[in-house]
Amino acid sequence: MTFESVDPTEVPEGAHLIDVREQSEWDAGHAPTAQHLPASSLIERMGELPEEGDLYIVCRGGGRSAQVTQWLNGNGYDAINVRGGMGAWSEAGLPLTADGDAEPYIL
Repeated sequence: MTFESVDPTEVPEGAHLIDVREQSEWDAGHAPTAQHLPASSLIERMGELPEEGDLYIVCRGGGRSAQVTQWLNGNGYDAINVRGGMGAWSEAGLPLTADGDAEPYIL
């Protein structure tokens, strides 16, 4: 099964960005507008996903997000993989935030 992938710089402003990394990765640094929905709890938390519109799926390097994108598309969602993940996001100079006063980084 094939699916659409985009570079981080191609994610539209205001897009619904879903970060599927685990809690420690999220805490270290994430996109300010992302929704945190770890891949490990995706099935239990499906109700938190919007039912309409494109979902841009991101992880650390692109592997988990590719799997989640494929699964979501197979279950009726319009999901698009963010190629290169948060590593590529950071390298592109896109905004990052972390909880508290910590300097954000990609774990």
